[in-house]
Parts: sequence; structure tokens; C-alpha cells
Amino acid sequence: MLSNTEGLPQLLDKELIGFMTAVKEDGQPQTSPVWFHREGDDIVVYNRVTARRLRSIAANPKVALNLRGDRRGHVVVTLEGTAVVEPELPSAKDFPGFVEKYGEDITALGWTPDSFSSDYSVGIRMTVTRVRASGV
Repeated sequence: MLSNTEGLPQLLDKELIGFMTAVKEDGQPQTSPVWFHREGDDIVVYNRVTARRLRSIAANPKVALNLRGDRRGHVVVTLEGTAVVEPELPSAKDFPGFVEKYGEDITALGWTPDSFSSDYSVGIRMTVTRVRASGV
């Protein structure tokens, strides 16, 4: 799915912040900024064990990930799909490419790869089923 959209894999690898929307049990959508990493055609997000989105995904696995694109809105990307908590995922520090992508930010915020992985210990995998993109 992702590899069929020209330029999208590179944008996902470069973009640092996404905005993930999950739907709470009461039907209210909730959007939060997340760090994410592309693994093939899937998206991986690490979460605190207390993250509201984990309960939302358990109740309704449909999610969206929006990328802010450029400052003028010439690049807009929305990924829609389903997400599952995936206990088999390696920790963030051991996930291929995650620390390379976010290492400077982890350090700047006072974490180490170990402490970040401990604080954000629950991985979810988003399977993308639809891409809406312009300018990519």
C-alpha cells in the first residue's frame, strides 16, 4: 500500500511527528502527536502503558495517522487503517531504525534509549488500508 504511493515511504522515513487519531469508547475521536516509524507498509508507534489510545484501540481498532506536510499545506497525507497492540515488537531501543530516527530528540528531552524504551514500552502496529495524499 505505502510503496505504491510515489514518495510516501521517503516522507514517512523523514517526517518526525505524526498525529494519530483513535476513537474512544464513547465515540469521541482523540488526536495526539506521536513519534512513529515505518516498517515496510506498516507504522509502529510506542506508547506509555497508561496511554488512552491503547484502550481506544482495544475497543475500536480503526485509526488514522496524519502528517502535517509542509508549512503551506502543499503536502498533505492521511493514512487510515487498523491498529493492534503488538507485544512481540522489540523495544524501541532495539527496533531497527527507531533510535537512528529519534536519537537526538530522545537525548534532548533528557532520556536515554533505555529510559525512553522503558517509559514507552507498549508498541502498536498500524496496518494501512487507505492513503490520501497530495503533493507526494
